[in-house]
Amino acid sequence: MNPIALELNKVIQEANPHILEMLSEMGKGLFFPKGILSQSAEAKQKAHRFNATIGMAKEKGGTMYLPSIMKRIAGLRPEEALTYAPSFGILPLREAWQESLYQKNPALKGKRISLPVVTNAITHGLSVAADLWVDAGDPVVLPDKMWGNYNMIFSVRKGAEIVQYPLFNPEGGFNLEGFRETLKEHSAEKKKIVVILNFPNNPTGYSITHREAEGICAIIKDLAQDGVNVVAITDEAYFGLFYDDEVMKESIFSFMVDLHPRVVAVKLDGATKEDFVWGLRVGFITFGAMAGDQEAASSIYDALEKKAAGAVRGSISNASHLSQEILLKAMQDPDYSDQKRAKYQVMKERALKVKEVLKDPKYSEAWEVYPFNSGYFMCLRLKSVDAESLRVHLLERYGVGLISLGKSDLRIAFSCIEKGEIRELFDTILKGIHDLQER
Repeated sequence: MNPIALELNKVIQEANPHILEMLSEMGKGLFFPKGILSQSAEAKQKAHRFNATIGMAKEKGGTMYLPSIMKRIAGLRPEEALTYAPSFGILPLREAWQESLYQKNPALKGKRISLPVVTNAITHGLSVAADLWVDAGDPVVLPDKMWGNYNMIFSVRKGAEIVQYPLFNPEGGFNLEGFRETLKEHSAEKKKIVVILNFPNNPTGYSITHREAEGICAIIKDLAQDGVNVVAITDEAYFGLFYDDEVMKESIFSFMVDLHPRVVAVKLDGATKEDFVWGLRVGFITFGAMAGDQEAASSIYDALEKKAAGAVRGSISNASHLSQEILLKAMQDPDYSDQKRAKYQVMKERALKVKEVLKDPKYSEAWEVYPFNSGYFMCLRLKSVDAESLRVHLLERYGVGLISLGKSDLRIAFSCIEKGEIRELFDTILKGIHDLQER
């Protein structure tokens, strides 16, 4: 094993040995290399005559560029738009995002978390988390209503065992009992379990209440007290898009960062959905763990940040500097918060309109509505027709595109439907069901 990785592992071992136990074999081996990057950083500070270290082109004392490229990037210098970013991400953005986490999550007040590391959006962040924490055969706990790409990331790429519990209980809330039983069953022999908490949930658009969050934390804490190491990964791609008074408006990550020494919390979020910049691909991975005093916490977070940056370095090298600068400048804009609130209101009005329309009793024989209170999506459980057959029929006959999930579930992204078109959409789905029933 590389000496730098060994040193990072030693730091983690001294601060909290359970964290080292939880790291995957790859995670134990990950490190941030010194090599060219550290030599270039040193040269940047001291090479006042010539700096011939980095694989970029210079011209007339600045970054070489094509005018045909730069004329399409308003407001940024070539050094901000075209150069490599650090594998950790640019520091001002990391600091700004960390500060935003404290603002958006009041329960984090007084708690120490790592400085976020920038990933190429949340999908890449999940892969980084998998590299750090998941070995072949590890149980990864997910609800039965889950984003299909989890299978690719954790099962196909890492060889993990995905185990599922029913997301909803009979009352239409989060299934705490099913969650508890699944964790208990699949941690009995492994003594380590990985839990993915995806709220707002894709595909259903469901987010938990405060009571449900307390229940989840209590279940995880009980497991840790029984000697099981728990990696709790929160996938919060749609964070902030909450439309119901009962839903918890902050991240469950806030309550897990100091839950128990055997629990490590891993937060995955980003600008992708929160700031409506899907193609910019800017995400973040942040860690929370119990590690004794302030010095121990700082050392363990520094080590985990370096391992995460090593995973970034070893996969994509670094996330787009241009995208990071655009987000940073946006966050510094005095109108940023007001603009986000305005777009949130548009999304909330669409979600509430969906709820209003679906109260119409004419739909009751055709489907049941899964609970939803947040995010971009909602789901129907069809009662009489096959979901994939309906999807194809709606597309070919009416030009309506939806996503089928299994035999009975249909996912609707109301995020891309105007408020005034929502009733027509559901009437068309109903018409498609009637067409299939008449065949």
